[in-house]
Amino acid sequence: MSAGEGRCRTYFISDVHLGASYMPDRRAHEARVTAFLRSIEHDAKALYLLGDILDYWFEYRTVVPRGYIRFFGELARLADAGVRITWFIGNHDIWLFDYLRDEIGLRVVDTDCGGIFETIDGVEFFLGHGDTFGRQPRGYMMLRKIFHNSLCQKLYAALHPRWTLPFAHGWSSHSRKAGQPVPAEPVFAPKARTATEVFARQLCTQHPDLRYIIIGHHHVALDEPVTRDCRLLILGNWITSSTYAVFDGETLALREFGYDNKNKTR
Repeated sequence: MSAGEGRCRTYFISDVHLGASYMPDRRAHEARVTAFLRSIEHDAKALYLLGDILDYWFEYRTVVPRGYIRFFGELARLADAGVRITWFIGNHDIWLFDYLRDEIGLRVVDTDCGGIFETIDGVEFFLGHGDTFGRQPRGYMMLRKIFHNSLCQKLYAALHPRWTLPFAHGWSSHSRKAGQPVPAEPVFAPKARTATEVFARQLCTQHPDLRYIIIGHHHVALDEPVTRDCRLLILGNWITSSTYAVFDGETLALREFGYDNKNKTR
C-alpha cells in the first residue's frame, strides 16, 4: 500500500491518563493504548488527542520526564507515515510545550475558550478538552490561570524534578492512592452536564453549519443530539474503559477498543 492510500478515517481519543499512580499496572495500561494506535495505523489520516493523555507532564528546557517510550514511539510512527496528529492540552498534561511538537511532528493546541473549529472532510467540528467548555467553577478557572502563567511556570521549572514530580502525581491523584480501585462507572455531575449542554446549544445557535461537538474531560462516554443537525460526543476515558470516536467522512461513531494482551479488536 502506498503512502496515504486507504487513509480515510479520523480518530479522536482523550483522558488516557498515562502514568497515573492509581493505575494498578501502568505498563499494561500503556500497552493497551499503544495497541490501539497500532490498530489504526492502516486507515488513519488524522488523530486528535483531546487532552489528559498523560496524567502529568512538564517539559524542562533540557530534560523531560522518564517513561511513555512505547506510546511516544507509536505516535512517531504514525506521524512518519503521514498521519496528522493534534494534541489538545488538558488539565493534567498542561505543560506540554515544544518537545513533542518538534520531535514527533505534531500540532499542540491550547485554548481557554472551550475549543477550536475544525473542518474535517468538509464537515464542521468543534473540538476541545472540555475543562473550559461552558461555565466552570471560579476557583478552578483561577487555578488554571495560575498553572498557565508564564512566570509561575518558570518558578516551577526552577525546582528540581525530585520535588516536583511526587507533588504533581499526588495532586493529580487527589484522594485516590496507588492500588485502590477507580470508580466502576464515571458520573456526569448534574451541574457539569447542564453547563456543557447550555454551551453546546449556544455554539449550535451561533454556528448553524456546526455538525459535531467533541470533548473529553468528564470521563463519561456520551453521544446525544444538541439540535436536529448537531451532535455532542464526550469521549469517555481509558481508565475504566477504552472509548474513542472515529469519523469516516460521512459517519461519526463512538466505539470501545477491546484488548486482552493477545487479541486486539476494535
